[in-house]
Amino acid sequence: MAASGESFGSFRRKFAPWSDPAAKPFISFQNITKKFGDTTVVDDLSLDVYNREFFALLGASGSGKSTLLRMLAGFETPTSGKILLEGQDLTDIPPYKRPVNMMFQSYALFPHMSVEANIAFGLKQDKMAKSEISDRVAEMLKLVKLEKFAKRKPHQLSGGQRQRVALARAVAKRPKVLLLDEPLGALDKRLREETQFELMDLQWRLGLTFMIVTHDQEEAMTMADRIAVMDRGNIVQVATPAEVYEAPRSKFIADFIGNVNLIEGVVIKCANGEAEIESDSKGLTIITHTRENLTVGQKVWYAVRPEKTRITREKPADIATNAVEGELWDIAYFGDITVFHIRLDNGRTVKAATMNAVRKTDDPLAYDDRVWVSFDTDAGLVLTA
Repeated sequence: MAASGESFGSFRRKFAPWSDPAAKPFISFQNITKKFGDTTVVDDLSLDVYNREFFALLGASGSGKSTLLRMLAGFETPTSGKILLEGQDLTDIPPYKRPVNMMFQSYALFPHMSVEANIAFGLKQDKMAKSEISDRVAEMLKLVKLEKFAKRKPHQLSGGQRQRVALARAVAKRPKVLLLDEPLGALDKRLREETQFELMDLQWRLGLTFMIVTHDQEEAMTMADRIAVMDRGNIVQVATPAEVYEAPRSKFIADFIGNVNLIEGVVIKCANGEAEIESDSKGLTIITHTRENLTVGQKVWYAVRPEKTRITREKPADIATNAVEGELWDIAYFGDITVFHIRLDNGRTVKAATMNAVRKTDDPLAYDDRVWVSFDTDAGLVLTA
């Protein structure tokens, strides 16, 4: 977490119950372990989620994130530990009686039913009065902006529209928690980006708690109030998107979230919150601010994001450290930014990113140019593991 008085990035909304010692968790995973045979998928995991939070479980395939979600839904039973919802132990409560609903990547719509019939299905199963069902379905159609498509069948809809139907059906029963398992994976990039903001707006208007499972870092960073990064059945960091990106706790997290340069080195001096590191890249000595308690001779890694570096033809005249020369090896132009890959003399490659703030460049960099990469003392952070 950020130190007192220190913040990373902007806040999507003024909402941070996890920072209040008096706040009670809405969902509490307590020492949850899940084994399939001899394989441990979730390993003694504890996690708290708060009411009205948009929470993301982020990790690679096999990290245990979907299994954790399925245990909350009741589709899997923990090998040990318990899950509480508003203080109630869910262990002996069957899935259909839990105040949660799940939306899957496949959407699982009934192909022979109309949009409105799909949305009404769960309400009919609960034996809600017909007049109430009609009102609730109309409300859901308006919520997801599909009033004109009420009579259509799923095959007559676009992928984005089918996703909205599945969402409307999932929230029609007014669950306390909506679980989303890779819900946008079937959408194209542009539609996925649009839908992310629609989901955020919908979650806030409904006042529900959303938990989403995703392997897409950008998706988690965009939508979530907090992210739990998972690896091999464990949670390795829980923090806001900005904190996970700017203050990762380990090399794994720094490397998993976004692009990063991880420069290996040895501490040669550390005093008064400043460390001097001799890197394994010839000619590069790093001076940086740090809160870590480092010792001389300790092996560390310096993590600096490409957008926090500079690339120039000449060595910056105003700095004697935090600069290294190399050969421009590759260039990736993305429109808004350009990412340069620079091969250093020891064979290591580092990245530098620049914003394309103007349409034309008088003296563009080219392959094989000799260039300098540099960064400020507060551009990155020291990692010890």
